[in-house]
Amino acid sequence: MSDTATSGGVEAFDAVDLIHTKRDKGELSTAQIDWLIDAYTRGYVADEQMSAMTMAIFLNGMTRREIRDMTMAMIASGERMSFEGLGKPTTDKHSTGGVGDKITLPLMPLVAVFDVAVPQLSGRGLGHTGGTLDKLESIPGWRANLTNQEMFDQLRDVGGVICAAGSGLAPADGKLYALRDITGTVEAIPLIASSIMSKKIAEGTGALVLDVKFGSGAFLKDIERSRELARTMVDLGRDAGVATSALLTNMNVPLGLAIGNANEVRESVEVLAGGGPADIVELTVALAREMLALAGKTDVDVEAALTDGRAMDKWREVIRAQGGDPDAALPVAKETHTVVADRDGVLVEQQALPFGIGAWRLGAGRARKQDPVQHAAGIDLHAKPGDTVRAGQPLFTLSANEPARFERALEAVQGAWRIGDPGEPVLDGGPLIADRIS
Repeated sequence: MSDTATSGGVEAFDAVDLIHTKRDKGELSTAQIDWLIDAYTRGYVADEQMSAMTMAIFLNGMTRREIRDMTMAMIASGERMSFEGLGKPTTDKHSTGGVGDKITLPLMPLVAVFDVAVPQLSGRGLGHTGGTLDKLESIPGWRANLTNQEMFDQLRDVGGVICAAGSGLAPADGKLYALRDITGTVEAIPLIASSIMSKKIAEGTGALVLDVKFGSGAFLKDIERSRELARTMVDLGRDAGVATSALLTNMNVPLGLAIGNANEVRESVEVLAGGGPADIVELTVALAREMLALAGKTDVDVEAALTDGRAMDKWREVIRAQGGDPDAALPVAKETHTVVADRDGVLVEQQALPFGIGAWRLGAGRARKQDPVQHAAGIDLHAKPGDTVRAGQPLFTLSANEPARFERALEAVQGAWRIGDPGEPVLDGGPLIADRIS
């Protein structure tokens, strides 16, 4: 319990007064925010009251100081990890999520090649955005849950880890996130920023790179809103003493060619083998350079580590360290359905969000946190915007264990792609990396 919680059994503040302040566009003090987060974590402030507060924040915003105070209060609700005893720098990456975003899988081993520890705490998918842990659990034997000591030992011995965040890290955030999800306040930038950064700062990494996405398949569609979120999080990292930068990246088109779980692992392995789709390679290399630069490693050849096998060797080492078999066969769906081009031309449009929803309906995602995923379900794209296609040529293949799922998945992607004439503008939203914020 914090010092601001009670005095002689009497609470320091009243939740209704704080709600009034924020409702009327006022500013909460540091002491008020500390009390609010602590009291909500303790159960003194009710969900109904915190729901009113999150809506007031959604509508009226918070100052940079308020956001910083909320982030630090959420960190203080639990434990803080430290990797000072590793004897090497630590650097991490967080993505705001998208369709086909499997970048963490090739990125973590690539960065770990250069004697930098990568403590990659990851999550599960919900809705149309996939989860890194769900993808990796396609690998037989691989386990997501490690103790803090196991995580430290693996970082020391192997150099990288991808695992679930323990319940002891920023428990206030877990409680608040669940509330935001059912009250229509998920998109509030102060709440997004404090949620992400409280866990990353509590994790103890020395450097952090943020992959903040915009576009059709992103959490925030508008690039200016994504830029505001990126700047807010970079400021929070700097204020907390964590070297932080952000890349604004395009999520109007699915990343890579695979959308799902097991098929995204396969594509990640292709990248680690020196191949894979150009956009996945481009973003993986850009984020690796950014992470390594923040960790003080600037004179390194990142591309060489992908092509000469070092990143693949590290991947295999990390998978084995967490009980997985990197040589085991990945799940394959029982049923497939392929959609072909109805005319000659150029693929000029391929919207990310509908394809993400389609993969979700096939079983690759979950509607509720407790739902299982079907690791073999998903969509494999056979063409990307700008590609020339011929009538009858496969455009994409749906995979599922139950053929009854195909109808609703096809409904989701109906109208999400278009074949145009040569010379017609390609609607891909521009370059993959739109901006860098530091």
